[in-house]
Amino acid sequence: MKSIIYNHLLINGDRLNQSIARLAQIGKLPKGGVKRIAYSTEDIEARNLVMHWMKELQMQVRIDAAGNIIGKYSGKYPDLPAIATGSHIDTVPCGGHYDGAYGVLAGLEVVRVLHENQLKLDRAIEVIVFTDEESTMIGSKAISGRVINNPGYYRRPDGTDIYTCLERVGGNWDYIAQARRSSQDIAAFVELHVEQGPVLESMHKQIGVVEGIVGQRRFKITVQGSANHAGTTPMQMRCDALVAAAQVVLAVNKIGNTPGQQVATVGKMQVSPNAANVIPGWVEMSLDIRDLSSLHIDSLLEKLRTHLEGIAVATKTQISLNSCLHNEPALVEPYLQKAIANSCQHLNLTYTHLPSRASHDAQEMAQITDMGMIFVPSEMGVSHDSGEYTSPEQCTQGANVLLQTLIQLDSHY
Repeated sequence: MKSIIYNHLLINGDRLNQSIARLAQIGKLPKGGVKRIAYSTEDIEARNLVMHWMKELQMQVRIDAAGNIIGKYSGKYPDLPAIATGSHIDTVPCGGHYDGAYGVLAGLEVVRVLHENQLKLDRAIEVIVFTDEESTMIGSKAISGRVINNPGYYRRPDGTDIYTCLERVGGNWDYIAQARRSSQDIAAFVELHVEQGPVLESMHKQIGVVEGIVGQRRFKITVQGSANHAGTTPMQMRCDALVAAAQVVLAVNKIGNTPGQQVATVGKMQVSPNAANVIPGWVEMSLDIRDLSSLHIDSLLEKLRTHLEGIAVATKTQISLNSCLHNEPALVEPYLQKAIANSCQHLNLTYTHLPSRASHDAQEMAQITDMGMIFVPSEMGVSHDSGEYTSPEQCTQGANVLLQTLIQLDSHY
């Protein structure tokens, strides 16, 4: 069974960008940003609007136990696994118009184009709105079967429990295992997203063909020295934990700048006793390291451990490295990258291959099916901020690539 390649189909750019602007009114902040925290009144209002749009397109709409909204546009052959797209519509406390929401609304625009042309692919298209991407990613983790089986883990900062949160959006913690999906349900998942970084803009490329979502390791580094009087302790007799910590930061920066695409960051630090006249006796800091290759991350960490041992000896301190987070890379299948690149070529759009260094719901979807991602530029690389901006033309270009990619995938199987 092969679908016709509908090369003449194009997204209605004005309609897509009007949808983006309309959704951005929900949770709009005085200075132009958007605040739609998961499970909030604003989040629920936005969810209801998206479901209304889905029903206008005669999509079958359901909410699973994790609160994910799943809109299904039927295909010619109901027994075939669907092709899925989508993202999230919750935001950080001061977000922009595009992060997450763009991918959902572009997915709906794909369905609008098919619907108004009275076209159906062989396979159904699902547009998924994932629950709480910006915090716990409980929606996509439930679909992948990787929810942490501890309701206390998902308690909100304001104390609200997950039972209450999911009930607000039509989910049910007691049945969350039923939200799990498989490749028998979904043949492939493609997420369209703003880059949230400066690479595409700096390279003057219109589309990013994502190679994969990087693996992420997070550690707590602790430096134990000896606190003592800052005025009476000679320099050569000190065990200064902060001096050692400063060298650790430089060592992290050094491995981050070795050949490769990795990034390594110390972003948080605590110093004790943190007094002007006391030699610091204890420092704790964070380490975040990311790359598309787990083996490369392992190699970099071994180099860092060697650096830490040397620093500890030189500064007469004790340095420990303790793991806090371990996420494996999620790689995009070559045929999916090729489908996205072919779509760019068909549309005469420039593109480059690049990794995603931020986490996305697609990372969890890769646990159950083939996953792809399409990036469009973010002006000056800004995201998670009211200044986040991707032009209407760029939004339209990305949605056209999504449309043609989904059509190609329908023909692939």
